[in-house]
Amino acid sequence: MNTLKIVPLGGMGGVTQNMFLYEMDQEILIIDCGIGFPDHYMPGADILIPDISYLLKKIEQGKTVVGMVLSHGHDDHIGALAYLLPALPEFPIYASPLTAGFAEDRMKESQAKRTVNVVDHSNEFTLGGFTIQLFAVTHSVPDTRHILVTCEAGTFYHGSDYKLDPAPVDGILTDIRGITEAAENGITCMLLDCLRVENPNWVPSESTVGPVLSDIMMKTEGKYVITLMSSHLHRIQQVVDAAVAQGRKVAFIGRSVEQNIEVALRLNKITIPAGVMVDKRKLSNYADKQLCVIVAGSQGQEGSSLVRAIFGEHRALRISPNDTVVFSADAIPGNELPYYAAIDELCRNRIHVVYPAIQDGLHQSGHASAPEQQEMVRTLNPTYLFPMGGADRHRVLFLEKVAEPLGYNEQSVLIPEKGEILEFGLGAPRTAEKIILKPQIVDGLGVGDVGPIVLSDRRAMGESGIIVLVIPRHNDEFLLDQIEIVSRGFVFMKEAEEVINFIHESTIETIEKFGKKSDEILRKEIEKRLARKLFSIIRREPMIVPVIIDR
Repeated sequence: MNTLKIVPLGGMGGVTQNMFLYEMDQEILIIDCGIGFPDHYMPGADILIPDISYLLKKIEQGKTVVGMVLSHGHDDHIGALAYLLPALPEFPIYASPLTAGFAEDRMKESQAKRTVNVVDHSNEFTLGGFTIQLFAVTHSVPDTRHILVTCEAGTFYHGSDYKLDPAPVDGILTDIRGITEAAENGITCMLLDCLRVENPNWVPSESTVGPVLSDIMMKTEGKYVITLMSSHLHRIQQVVDAAVAQGRKVAFIGRSVEQNIEVALRLNKITIPAGVMVDKRKLSNYADKQLCVIVAGSQGQEGSSLVRAIFGEHRALRISPNDTVVFSADAIPGNELPYYAAIDELCRNRIHVVYPAIQDGLHQSGHASAPEQQEMVRTLNPTYLFPMGGADRHRVLFLEKVAEPLGYNEQSVLIPEKGEILEFGLGAPRTAEKIILKPQIVDGLGVGDVGPIVLSDRRAMGESGIIVLVIPRHNDEFLLDQIEIVSRGFVFMKEAEEVINFIHESTIETIEKFGKKSDEILRKEIEKRLARKLFSIIRREPMIVPVIIDR
């Protein structure tokens, strides 16, 4: 009997960078390919992408990637395609209609221009030794799917992000009947989203948000400006419906939301009556009372359309005192500072702003709560449970609040550590091996060229500043009286003459002692000695960069 290895390349204990390998014999199936978001200690980093070193090594050893299946259209599940596919061989990719549209849209401006095969949730297809079936589930983006993987080692239910919405905006319910039928033959292991396990109550339907948004719009005297997750088409549809009912035109501002709306309209995943949508560049043609503006930047991201508009820097959108700005999204964990900074700036400018902390029903999660997770577990009754998609606290709480009340124990709830690979097929699941995962950092146009040393340097500069010593040399003689000192973020040069003189004198002393050594040794000695002296005097550790210039 073949064994199956499940390899979470995005690691465990995190919400994003979703990318799983199902590895059996000489074949590998990939599920999802998502980005992550940098932590506060990664200054300058834009996004994180999964470490595919393990996958590349297996391909070099002769294993075949039989295909990739995408669960839904959020960037933490599809956003890394453009970065990782160029390094991988050709293989078929499958997804639901909207997910395929979003995925191809993310890839069109990169070297990874691959076609995504559209598959209906009722279809069953085969990739090598894996039989795949998709099931419709409700989530905060349409066309979300759970994935059933059947192979010689057993049957595995890959249940990423979902909720059990009883009244979804598009009318497409979670396919409980299909899921129940799939469970009749037994489920070896159920991987399940556990992000909102801390919530003890059923999550209200997304359709309950619409009336709240409509009521706020009705009371708005000026422009109705709303920010939300750019892929949340169900909520966008409710905003559009309210605008139509109240005679407002709708404008979309922000690259992400504009691109998503373009794809959604093409695939008939959103309905906007003719004449309702207007060009963002022509807002001045309408009275404020006639406008509903849906703008990207719900997390207060620096440089986003919303933040630029808040600070009066957006060419198309100006926020006026009579306008209402609605945040129809919670702060993602880790984004609280920029999220509330944007709200604070609006409040300082006396703009009417509404956000979930002060308005009930303004946002409903797209993730299942503890009782909804229990309902899914009861429906499938798997032998083993594998909580995923949450932080470590969520995975452990899943064991206590969801699994144990249903009769599972620690042996049947699998909580692997980061880098651990689980193997199924011979008795109880076991940790086959543990690999080192180092997510790649995308910084501007660079991928993987920013590592720990660069991040450490950036932190040092951000915390204590930088001193650049320009040391001229002519015919192997240092021009000590021409040494230049440039400081940024360390001290204000005009008010720190004593410190600057001290730096100059200390540098001269070091040159006189080590000037006959190699340039590398001299630079290191200047940096080491000056850093030690500065810290002993002023208790600060700026980055010190000696530059020797031959004239």
